[in-house]
Amino acid sequence: MIVGIDLGTTNSLIAIWHNGEPKLIPNSLGEFLTPSCVSVDDDGTILIGKAARERLQTHPTHSAAVFKRHLGSNKQFTLAGRHFRAEELSALILRALKEDAEAAMGQPVTEAIITVPAYFSDAQRKATRAAGQLAGLKVERLLNEPTAAALAYGIHQRDKETQFLVFDLGGGTFDVSVLDLFEGVMEVRASAGDNFLGGEDFVNLLIDEFFKQASIPAALKQDGRFMQSLVAQTEQAKRKLSETPEVLLQIQHADTTYSMPLNEATLERISTPLLARLRSPVERALRDANLQTGSLDSIVLAGGATRMPVVRRMVARMFGRFPSCDINPDEVVALGAAVQAGLKMNDAALDEIVMTDVAPYSLGVAVSVNLGGDQHSHGHFDPVIERNTVVPVSRVKNYVPSSDKQTAIRIDIYQGEARMVRDNVGLGTIDVPISQAPGQFNGVDVRFTYDANGLLQVEATVLATQKTHTLVIEGNPGLLTQEEIQERFAALSELKIHPRDRIEFRTMLARGERLYQQLRGDAREEMGRRIRQFEQTLEKQDTKMLREAARMFSEVLEYFEQQSFLNLDA
Repeated sequence: MIVGIDLGTTNSLIAIWHNGEPKLIPNSLGEFLTPSCVSVDDDGTILIGKAARERLQTHPTHSAAVFKRHLGSNKQFTLAGRHFRAEELSALILRALKEDAEAAMGQPVTEAIITVPAYFSDAQRKATRAAGQLAGLKVERLLNEPTAAALAYGIHQRDKETQFLVFDLGGGTFDVSVLDLFEGVMEVRASAGDNFLGGEDFVNLLIDEFFKQASIPAALKQDGRFMQSLVAQTEQAKRKLSETPEVLLQIQHADTTYSMPLNEATLERISTPLLARLRSPVERALRDANLQTGSLDSIVLAGGATRMPVVRRMVARMFGRFPSCDINPDEVVALGAAVQAGLKMNDAALDEIVMTDVAPYSLGVAVSVNLGGDQHSHGHFDPVIERNTVVPVSRVKNYVPSSDKQTAIRIDIYQGEARMVRDNVGLGTIDVPISQAPGQFNGVDVRFTYDANGLLQVEATVLATQKTHTLVIEGNPGLLTQEEIQERFAALSELKIHPRDRIEFRTMLARGERLYQQLRGDAREEMGRRIRQFEQTLEKQDTKMLREAARMFSEVLEYFEQQSFLNLDA
């Protein structure tokens, strides 16, 4: 069985193609959204999802979130003294989703389609593939997130001819794709995006404004527990603005209460820089697709951050119409991944669907430009594959040494759109030995091959000898070798994961611990008593008694959630 997985910055989901349609699979809590959070419990077991998210506030040094942004880098996350790379934390999320699917379907899951932001670099894509391997999955394909959203949308529109744009704003990344759908063929015309723009950035701007307006001491930014609590409550306030015109963001530290009223006008003012950044990729994608906004039949929203009214208003103003909200934006990418899984399995219900995609960015090499005589200007970018070229694609260009005395050509590979390579993203290097023959006979053919997964292979062939050299990444800390992947897979396999059938109760306890720290006085004492009471029931392992205790404890949690000092009602 092949599953479709939306590995998100904030939340992750898993889905399958079943009985001719995509179907989401709930986790052990009965929810489709699994928070992309990992925490090490007090007894050393690993908690994943909602329980881990609750512990972000109470145990910030034991917990991690928003690690997707660091895939393809050498950043280490330290949780209770243990060190993890972003690939390993992502693998733990993938493993939990895999187990949810196996529990629901009653059979092993070994293959997956995993979605990635369209603007993910080669290193980030390879890191995502490595995370899949570490989770025990064969990654059949990496699918661009807006393309996945388009598949989910297009499966209901297959009898129509339509041009539409997918506006995908998730927790940590922003992507936009322009697509054509005709006679069962879904063709991506253009993609653009920003890997460091998402809902988390709106929260960070609100926090900066809160520190300024409420005169919160800057030193508190170094207090991990205070900041995690503030992040969680700011996120709640941002979401509540979708339902009410004004909220009160309020938090207490020691004996001081800090507060700031927040309404849509304030949020829009604070968010102006981010809203401006959202426009640029949209304009680039439309320009590359050679389309005007009026040529589009619909605008499809994807990603949880598109629920924000301030974003929806901006989209409506930009396109002169309201966006389509037919599919839940939190779920549309996972559903599209399941459609791609169905295509991969050659399901008869999808016989008439054909999908094409594009390279979202230009790929090329650094070259020197002759200024006349012996003078050269170095570090210019020469694209081999232009952005928004249909993939898979293979292109070749010939390069010659700038001097007859050269014994080697250094081919530096870059991704980006800037004229000079210093403003683009370096991907790797190939050093090619050459003989001192006349320039045209001593040239090198450089071939770029970019596949449907968005993975790049570069080959350099010396024309004089026909000897071929392949890309060797130098100084790229984001790539694990196959040997390292196997070593880390073995290490992750030995980690003790909290039992799936007990995660509901551990999540409730984590929530109780968070509330205990937020409450004061008699309320805090009562919450402590209720937690101890529930822990004692857990130890008895009486199923009937436990279910009743869980129901009562849940009601207590809901009550104290409303009574906590973080009152968001204006």
